[in-house]
Amino acid sequence: MRNTIFSGLLLVCGLLGLPAAAQTCGGTYTVKPGDSLSEIADRHYKNASMWTAIHSNNLEVIGERVDTIRVGMTLSLGCIDGHPTGLPGGVPVGSAAAADQAVPALREGSGTAATRSRINLLTAGDFEPFTDRDLPNGGLLADVVNAAMDKADPAAGYAIHWVEDWGSHLEPLLSNALLDLGFPWYRPDCAGTPDSYRCADFLFSDPMFEMLILLFTRKSDPIAFESDADIPGRTLCRPRGYFTHDLDRQGRRWISEERITLRRPQAVADCFEMLMEGEVDAVALNEFTGRTALRDLGLKDSVEIVQARPLSIEGLHVVVHKSHPQAQAMLGTINAGLRGIKEDGTYQAIIDRHMTRVWAGF
Repeated sequence: MRNTIFSGLLLVCGLLGLPAAAQTCGGTYTVKPGDSLSEIADRHYKNASMWTAIHSNNLEVIGERVDTIRVGMTLSLGCIDGHPTGLPGGVPVGSAAAADQAVPALREGSGTAATRSRINLLTAGDFEPFTDRDLPNGGLLADVVNAAMDKADPAAGYAIHWVEDWGSHLEPLLSNALLDLGFPWYRPDCAGTPDSYRCADFLFSDPMFEMLILLFTRKSDPIAFESDADIPGRTLCRPRGYFTHDLDRQGRRWISEERITLRRPQAVADCFEMLMEGEVDAVALNEFTGRTALRDLGLKDSVEIVQARPLSIEGLHVVVHKSHPQAQAMLGTINAGLRGIKEDGTYQAIIDRHMTRVWAGF
């Protein structure tokens, strides 16, 4: 009977020339009794593992612990791969193509020397999904930076330069103002370690993206992580060259006080091999690197993510050296642009577009 009434309404709309309600994607969801993030993800994204996408999109509301969601809380669900549909506040289906057109093409610098009259930004590749020249618009954060700078519209103009040697970015390129701003960079625990190189010498923009750092464990031998007290005595793995400030921040001090054993092999694959051999209790990685490894190594059925809480939440920022004569003004420019694209919806459209591609790969 309900389908008959609905069909009749569509027929009447057609006969009277009235527009039928447009289907929407994304929107807001009000938490109901019995809900969990994984249940909401399963219902609306048809993929329970996308609870992390909901968490990341609602960090200001949910906070660090996923079990703090409560009945009546309003969550924002991004439009990822056409889901979810029918929620209030969604965007009309098909508007993604229009959003693509609204974002300007990436402004890359030309030649080997920076033009000093404009703001010159520095990045590099091999940091999927955030920056890589082979990714759409240079990756998620190249896309965000480009849109933010276009929104800020600095009078002198701007350009993005790719120097495929991350080790040269902070020193000497930015420290000598050979280029002006660099991205994307993690911000260490500057409250706890103000004298560390990055904290002492660089200023950080507002976070462009906040990423979950997760614990990956064997399904056959899961570990609890309800509080920091569950981790001392454990053996964790994180590849050599990856940051460790989240393991040694204020109130944690797992490394400096030797409260954990940290294994640091050369590659991500080595960490997961150690995990499967029982040599470590968990692999500690950002969500994207970890999920990509599970896919590539064929471990999705053998490894799970600890869902109680992330190990940490790390922001990715634009940085400028404190000695740059226009440091504060340039940070003001990028921050104003970020605020602008968040207010007009461009930021969320960029995130949703890139997350659609990322989750299709998982």
